[in-house]
Amino acid sequence: MAAVRPAGDFDRSYEQDMGVMRKPWHAWLTLVAILVVVAIPLANNFLPASALSTHAYIVSTANQIAYTIIALQGLNILTGLTGQISLGQAAFMLVGGYVSGLAMTYWGFPIFVTVPLAGLGTGLFGLLFGLPSLRVKGFYLAMATLAAQFIIPWMSRNLWDDYLGGTSGFIEVPSPVLLGYEFSEVSRFFYISFAFLLLTTLISINIKRTRLGRAFISIRDNDLAAELLGVNLFGYKLRAFFLAAAFAGMAGALKAHTQRGIGTEFGYALDESIIFLGMLVIGGLGTNLGPYFGAIFVILLEDVALSMGAYFAGVFPEQAAALETSFRPIFFGVMLMLFLIFEPRGVAHRWELIKAAWRIRPFAR
Repeated sequence: MAAVRPAGDFDRSYEQDMGVMRKPWHAWLTLVAILVVVAIPLANNFLPASALSTHAYIVSTANQIAYTIIALQGLNILTGLTGQISLGQAAFMLVGGYVSGLAMTYWGFPIFVTVPLAGLGTGLFGLLFGLPSLRVKGFYLAMATLAAQFIIPWMSRNLWDDYLGGTSGFIEVPSPVLLGYEFSEVSRFFYISFAFLLLTTLISINIKRTRLGRAFISIRDNDLAAELLGVNLFGYKLRAFFLAAAFAGMAGALKAHTQRGIGTEFGYALDESIIFLGMLVIGGLGTNLGPYFGAIFVILLEDVALSMGAYFAGVFPEQAAALETSFRPIFFGVMLMLFLIFEPRGVAHRWELIKAAWRIRPFAR
């Protein structure tokens, strides 16, 4: 939605109109937020022993949210901006994990080389599954990208056994070492994930403001009109698939190094790709904050669901196994359905309405 401003608040130059941080306090608030996030892993030095488990959960969850947002930013470019449905984002994360792990193991590259390399390699691999986008769209394109969820795990278990782990599809990934400092703990590795999150956020925000982003949006809104205006549909769709897979590859590399291993049993199945789409719907398709809101909301909701499942398993021990595993999909499905009914444009749209109401107070309705 267009920004709603009070009377007299207007842009006086093109640079001001294109500015992301429109007020000086926006920059200061962003800097304070970054400093607060950076300080989270260091808080364990000042906490009592009773609070260390809670702190470990916060750091681990924050790291998970960071690489999940990166994967969602890529999916947002493909689905939110370009309007192309993909059900293979988790499989592309698997490719990125293998590329980064193998590059670090056999070539000795540092992580700040292997993660971009994973993005590049996965992006090129994703082009293969973007080829059908010229001929099909909608449901048929979803089926074409669904092939990635079956082909990639099969390849990891049946090809190049010495490198990809054979039938188990599992390989160990070494801990990153930078300037003699080993990032073997999640509290340390979080800084790497957060650094790449800042980088991908800058890239994704600026893509939307370029000619490339405007071409993506025109394809999403009306591909026939975009083609008549000179937009090369096939070329731009392939670029969108490349970027989506590249972001997924970087996210998969970060996840692999966090878990110290990569394999098909580590959360790269079809249900993860579906959850990514659900996160984007809940957060807000095509918005900059959608991946943030969607990842934070769903990941925290899943933790609440697991806690409730464990609680009810203690109350009803005869149904313990079913209760511990059923709350996560039930909660996710119910929340997704409620958002589609009552907030189809996502949390990001609601946030924009709240900001608009604050700007024009006391006249907001």
